[in-house]
Amino acid sequence: MRVLVTGGAGFIGSAVCRRLARMPDCVLLNLDKLTYAANLDSLAGLGESDGYRFVQGDICDRSLLATVFAEFRPDAVIHLAAESHVDRSIMSSGVFVQTNIVGTHALLEAALTHWETLAGDSKGAFRFLHVSTDEVFGSLGETGWFNEKTAYDPRSPYSASKAAADHLVSAWGHTYGLPVMISNCSNNYGPFQFPEKLIPTVILNAREGRLVEVYGDGGNVRDWLHVDDHVDALLRILRGGEPGQTYAVGGGAERTNLAVVEEICDLLDEMASVERPHRNLVQFVADRPGHDRRYAIDASRIKSALGWAPKHTFEQGLRETVRWYLDHEVWWRPLREKRHGGGRLGLERVG
Repeated sequence: MRVLVTGGAGFIGSAVCRRLARMPDCVLLNLDKLTYAANLDSLAGLGESDGYRFVQGDICDRSLLATVFAEFRPDAVIHLAAESHVDRSIMSSGVFVQTNIVGTHALLEAALTHWETLAGDSKGAFRFLHVSTDEVFGSLGETGWFNEKTAYDPRSPYSASKAAADHLVSAWGHTYGLPVMISNCSNNYGPFQFPEKLIPTVILNAREGRLVEVYGDGGNVRDWLHVDDHVDALLRILRGGEPGQTYAVGGGAERTNLAVVEEICDLLDEMASVERPHRNLVQFVADRPGHDRRYAIDASRIKSALGWAPKHTFEQGLRETVRWYLDHEVWWRPLREKRHGGGRLGLERVG
């Protein structure tokens, strides 16, 4: 199988690439623009593989996409390239519209043109998997879960741009017959996550004795999914999913943000040498504008249809993640010094 991965130098994308590169029946092309959140160090060693190729480029570049599809001739596309941080979307929404909406449209057009040149088994086997988020569904109350039939209700510029991309993908399937599939996942965590998201930010700020800021009352709830379990789900969808269908992927690990922060602090008390409990660093700050209160995923469909289930408990996965960041300063230190120092984003709009 020849697989084109967009955004393969990002957090989830690099995990997908590392997995695919180990599969002897796979040839992989990673197309990534290398924005601030991308890191080729997350793919160290893959350049030596005969089955891996990297191309730096923008999914909005139609000429480049035409060349990539014509030369590589993929059997499948896993579309992960996206701007993904809600706080950054509050500050500057334009790049989210450009990458997540315009870029997805350009990629769909290139994939459709390529698919229309295929014939027979090759055409029937082609798949376009669009990787999205549970944030497109808005906010839940104290009970209930998102599933594949949940109505869209995005609340942030980020989630609105991903919702628009989802609708484009679905429309290209219905209108043109392109064999598309969509996955909507819950919050991912694990090694190699760019240090602007909640878990790595808390780990690194607390490790350095800095204040750990918690938005609002800390009661916002997220369903946490280990990135390796997410990769398992994506590959099952790619190989066994039904074109035209959507799959909700969740870790079944609901936690309030405050509970996550406190669990990280407790793990750091155990793993790192400090003079005071890390919980003393927690400080409540003004909430994020439009902060969704609760997300939770009902993943029963992918479990019953494709036999997927998460392998990591949240306690196990978080412990391993904290340990990874403590042991891999060589990976995250340049990012903290040159790209994001751990401070809060989204406090003002810059256009």
